[in-house]
Amino acid sequence: MASRHIDLSAACWRKSSYSNTDGGVCVEVADGVPGVVPVRDTKDRGRPAVIVAAGAWAPFVQALKAGALGG
Repeated sequence: MASRHIDLSAACWRKSSYSNTDGGVCVEVADGVPGVVPVRDTKDRGRPAVIVAAGAWAPFVQALKAGALGG
């Protein structure tokens, strides 16, 4: 599988509305990156982001809301 580098240096990150307020479970997503949805841990921004295909994002969020992924 080919790997491609996605430059996220100018990404506009926002905290998920589903993150809790005590700082324990917090994720951020970046808007405006064509074709993908980058996701990162708010508490550890130095780690690489998880890159989700844009077409897979909505089904992933729906599965989380339904509890299908153990969330």
